[in-house]
Amino acid sequence: RGSDELLSGSVLNSPNSNMSSMVVTANGNDNKKFKGDDKMDGAPSRVLHIRKLPGEVTETEVIALGLPFGKVTNILMLKGKNQAFLELATEEAAITMVNYYSAVTPHLRNQPIYIQYSNHKELKTDNTLNQRAQAVLQAVTAVQATNAPISGTTVSESAVTPAQSPVLRIIIDNMYYPVTLDVLHQIFSKFGAVLKIITFTKNNQFQALLQFGDPVNAQQAKQALDGQNIYNACCTLRIDFSKLVNLNVKYNNDKSRDYTRPDLPSGDGQPTLDPAIAAAFAKETSLLAVPGALSPLAIPNAAAAAAAAAAGTGVAAGGNTVLLVSNLNEEMVTPQSLFTLFGVYGDVQRVKILYNKKDSALIQMADGNQSQLAMSHLNGQKMYGKIIRVTLSKHHTVQLPREGLDDQGLTKDFGNSPLHRFKKPGSKNFQNIFPPSATLHLSNIPPSVAEEDLRTLFANTGGTVKAFKFFQRDHKMALLQMSTVEEAIQALIDLHNYNLGESHHLRVSFSKSTI
Repeated sequence: RGSDELLSGSVLNSPNSNMSSMVVTANGNDNKKFKGDDKMDGAPSRVLHIRKLPGEVTETEVIALGLPFGKVTNILMLKGKNQAFLELATEEAAITMVNYYSAVTPHLRNQPIYIQYSNHKELKTDNTLNQRAQAVLQAVTAVQATNAPISGTTVSESAVTPAQSPVLRIIIDNMYYPVTLDVLHQIFSKFGAVLKIITFTKNNQFQALLQFGDPVNAQQAKQALDGQNIYNACCTLRIDFSKLVNLNVKYNNDKSRDYTRPDLPSGDGQPTLDPAIAAAFAKETSLLAVPGALSPLAIPNAAAAAAAAAAGTGVAAGGNTVLLVSNLNEEMVTPQSLFTLFGVYGDVQRVKILYNKKDSALIQMADGNQSQLAMSHLNGQKMYGKIIRVTLSKHHTVQLPREGLDDQGLTKDFGNSPLHRFKKPGSKNFQNIFPPSATLHLSNIPPSVAEEDLRTLFANTGGTVKAFKFFQRDHKMALLQMSTVEEAIQALIDLHNYNLGESHHLRVSFSKSTI
């Protein structure tokens, strides 16, 4: 059937209509139905009519529906009518999109929506009335242009070429917030059935292998998502085809999953990688310790996440700010040591070591992203000789002891600490958040302090210094490598903010480099 298109603030040209152009005012009260719309019953057009949109849906989410199929050249949102028009660069791209979504019902914000050909061959919008939509479109087009394949082919054309591997290798740059297997599944499922995912860390970088049921879907996902950000200005996806054509997943847990085999065991430790994959990723691949209790990030839903990823805007997570840390070494741990270690991943507000259970503590971070980040990086790490467990607490704040009550210094308020790393918005520290590693990044070193002084200082924390290197251009900074990650954690706890004299306090963080 022809679509009942309600237009506002636009001029549409329809060759088969007596009203080949008509301007309709955009105040929402004068929407007029186009007569003559039923003359072209369902004939293909590069303008698509989208109906039954959720009320709060954004231009970005609508544009993202079209991105996997080719360039989106115009958009018109009819907010009051819960409808939109989307114009693609070519009719072929529009046909591919309609065919795809007739087989797989598209959803936005968990609501099914309907897509059909418009009876109009071209969308002409009054840019002054449609400014916001145009701005979004320009932003997305700019992002797409930087990631366009050199050949200039659209997905619909390149999908006809011999299929590449259905397996994608995904690397995540600038990972300031944790990205979980579930987040990847949400984003990539938009392009087709995701069968298997394996996540791991290599060279201190979070990576994943993701297998689609169909190589064409892998091609579409790579084209739409390569170079995009999962969250605002961070967590950039770098996507290549893998040489592997099939993944062998042994365990279903938070690091690997085979969606075709829900019967697989969860494995009681690190999942083992298939030897072929291990060989493909060299010997140093170490699997990322992400806690079993980690629920998927609070992304509103898959479509919004995929839309944000495709448009490079990002959806950051909310969530609980309080962490429960257990299996601590109760002889050694202090609120200050927990503040220093967890402070690498966020601004710690309060720490409470539990009075009746001194191997456990509550740590309140500044926001939910920071607690997720600290949890994903520190759960399973060794602190004072014990493997600590980090999960989200059911508490929403850490209570301070009542006035005049002595709790033996087990609770500490760090709300006004001058040592918070992330107080300044846009601080460079946001770009230097890495998992615990044996190599430490040192900064704020005064000119009078030599390599030997620093080696001695770090050796006194109980570990072995394996390597040291000043930055060539800047002797205020250096890399120092301990023999194990546990030793590096200990050294960071002991020596971050250490007074080196000349009013220089040493800054210590984990590095992604090796010496």
